Amino acid sequence: MGSLFRSEEMTLCQLFLQSEAAYACVSELGELGLVQFRDLNPDVNAFQRKFVNEVRRCDEMERKLRYLEKEIKKDNIPMTDTGENPEAPQPREMIDLEATFEKLENELREVNMNAESLKRNFLELTEVKHILRKTQVFFDEAAQGSLVSYPQMADPSREEEQVQLLGEEGMRAGGQAALKLGFVAGVILRERIPAFERMLWRACRGNVFLRQAEIETPLEDPATGDEVYKSVFIIFFQGDQLKTRVRKICEGFRASLYPCRETPADRREMAMSVMTRIEDLNTVLGQTQDHRHRVLVAAAKNIKSWFIKVRKIKAIYHTLNLFNLDVTQKCLIAECWVPVLDMESIQLALRRGTERSGSSVPPILNRMDTFEEPPTYNRTNKFTKAFQALVDAYGVANYREVNPAPYAIITFPFLFAVMFGDLGHGLIMFLFALYMVLKEKPLQAKKTDNEIWNIFFGGRYCLLLMGMFSMYTGIIYNDVFSKSLNVFGSHWSSVYDMNYLMRNKDATIDPKDAYSSTPYPVGVDPVWQFASNKIVFLNAFKMKVSIILGVAQMLFGVILSLWNYRYFGKRLDIYLLFIPQIIFLCFLFLYMVLLMFIKWVSYEATATDERLLPTCAPSILITFINMVLFKPAEPSGNCDPYMYGGQGGLQKLLVVVALLCVPWMLLAKPLYIMRNQRKAHLPLNNHVNAVEENGGAAHADLESGVQNAAPAQQPAHKPAGGHDEEDLQEIFIHSGIHTIEYVLGSVSHTASYLRLWALSLAHAQLSEVLWSMVMRMGLQREGWFGGVAVFLMFAFWAVLTVSILVLMEGLSAFLHTLRLHWVEFQSKFYSGAGYTFSPFAFEVILEQAASSNDD
Repeated sequence: MGSLFRSEEMTLCQLFLQSEAAYACVSELGELGLVQFRDLNPDVNAFQRKFVNEVRRCDEMERKLRYLEKEIKKDNIPMTDTGENPEAPQPREMIDLEATFEKLENELREVNMNAESLKRNFLELTEVKHILRKTQVFFDEAAQGSLVSYPQMADPSREEEQVQLLGEEGMRAGGQAALKLGFVAGVILRERIPAFERMLWRACRGNVFLRQAEIETPLEDPATGDEVYKSVFIIFFQGDQLKTRVRKICEGFRASLYPCRETPADRREMAMSVMTRIEDLNTVLGQTQDHRHRVLVAAAKNIKSWFIKVRKIKAIYHTLNLFNLDVTQKCLIAECWVPVLDMESIQLALRRGTERSGSSVPPILNRMDTFEEPPTYNRTNKFTKAFQALVDAYGVANYREVNPAPYAIITFPFLFAVMFGDLGHGLIMFLFALYMVLKEKPLQAKKTDNEIWNIFFGGRYCLLLMGMFSMYTGIIYNDVFSKSLNVFGSHWSSVYDMNYLMRNKDATIDPKDAYSSTPYPVGVDPVWQFASNKIVFLNAFKMKVSIILGVAQMLFGVILSLWNYRYFGKRLDIYLLFIPQIIFLCFLFLYMVLLMFIKWVSYEATATDERLLPTCAPSILITFINMVLFKPAEPSGNCDPYMYGGQGGLQKLLVVVALLCVPWMLLAKPLYIMRNQRKAHLPLNNHVNAVEENGGAAHADLESGVQNAAPAQQPAHKPAGGHDEEDLQEIFIHSGIHTIEYVLGSVSHTASYLRLWALSLAHAQLSEVLWSMVMRMGLQREGWFGGVAVFLMFAFWAVLTVSILVLMEGLSAFLHTLRLHWVEFQSKFYSGAGYTFSPFAFEVILEQAASSNDD
């Protein structure tokens, strides 16, 4: 239980493993996930380590598995995920896995090459089929008229010129005989047709005819599998020179040219042959696809398990590369951080690994003494994980430092609810979080890559508490979708009749006559919903509550610093830092909070003494300002400016003592250290140098000579963050910075808690505006049209409520709550300068690999 409030006690251990048993032992430790190994070969290149060849083999196996996975996804074959977590295979099983993956890859690549070749042939035959169909129309037109009458020119604007030119050439060649033209036919991408026409016209100077027709159905590209749209074309020309030029242009535009017979009988015969070959290819393609599908289905059943096995093997060899070999080359030596409470579990895991490997030499795990700062390890479960993540986002705690997470479990959702207090909005958030909690396992099994959903799902328990606390504060504010609940009946009654109230809507009701002197049982009386001074009343209430909560949380933070000082044996810091800090905060700001309670208790409408009526109650803010400025309070009429006897003198005393705490925090510790150094006749720098020369200790404790012995619970590892290697000037500067930060921060942090009041007011007013501007429009209509209007307005209001008031306002309140914890609360006791414990754990490695694979 103690580890919940502080990080786990860690120890540095040295591990000796026999070479034959090292793989199995590391595998067991990976399943356990409680050991963080250190790299004992930091200067050795990654390619020069002992197990680099095994890592490369694992990389190659991963590559082959990714290729299989890509092909499986391409065919939309579901990959079976049974949720099993197979153990890491033995090294001898790597050969079988490599052979299996090699066989599958070669077989699949061969099938793909054959399929691609068949698809290419199928594409060519399909294009020939379309050429024979489309060009038949051109030849039929040619049979009905002269050759020069049917082809479409490359440039229609110059058609007459080209006809005249070809007519003159025909006359020179054979008089009035029909012109004998050559032609080529082919297929080209549809989007290249315009550029293709222009190039033919310019290169051939208009001495060619081009006819083209679109292929209606898309064709499959055998290389990429994408569907493309193409067109059939036929080009007529005269002479071998133009033929060569046309072919080069077709080649440049990547047009596919196919032979086309001149006589109709030959073309019909060719078309029949093409259709027969297409049918045969369809049969062969179907068989090839069936074989490919069977191979992929068989691989899909095991690919998840294969990935886990390969990644575990790779992780083990990566870890073994961190070890050192002893001089006999028969033993591997490792250093690792382990939790002290889990030493027995680690020993059992090492014993299991030794038994699996068949080794007779037991592993040796020895604890080591070190001055190095251990990593921080906070145990979490599915409930506390989200709150610990919020704390660690600011900074990981120093080793054995007080952990703010258990306190944030309550304070975080409560401060959020103070700003988000609405019974209706809190209920929406609560139901959404409750759904994620109840459907936790099926939702977790889906493993979606939607980042926003993963954030919500990871913080489902935090959202659940935020919704619950928001419902509670909504009851306290008596606010549900900007309306109030009158459950117990108002405890106010009006002495005026209805006619008077209708004529004087701003009439003031005397609490002495209208209030029953018994408060509404729970929360704010619903009558305030109709009062014109509702905002004035709630403003004063929420502002004071914000200050009370803020001062209470800051005081708690300072008290937690005392817990840190006592645990680490820093008695000097208790007397010279904690005591002046707590006095300063209590004598100024806690006193201001006490004045609020005194004011609430002392002044009432039914008081017989005129000086105790609410109209005579002094302002807390003015009183506090006068107190700090040593300004006497000025009486107003018959009212007493003070709340109790001797208040003026006591306030002056409190301010003087609080101001004396400033030099106490600023100078006491540096002067105390300096006096003890002079008493020891050893300057500070010489003392540090002597410590470094005599043993090279990295953390010489300057306070060790001036403090008594540390308490028994002080950890063996000295936490970082002291002033051991700083000179006296730096200590004075350090003390001055922290003093100024605390004094000014106490003022600014107290004012910062007013965001609780501001956001609560903004949320309530925005909710009320949304109701009055949207929902009321539907409620004001009558008849059947009113029913339709209510339905439409409610839908619009509900969408705006969820999107603006729940999501956007909830996010705003969440961020402000996060700031109050990181800055105003944690700055009082939390340094957050540690580093997290990162154990060798298969679970973490597999999760990271899965997330990177999804990305």
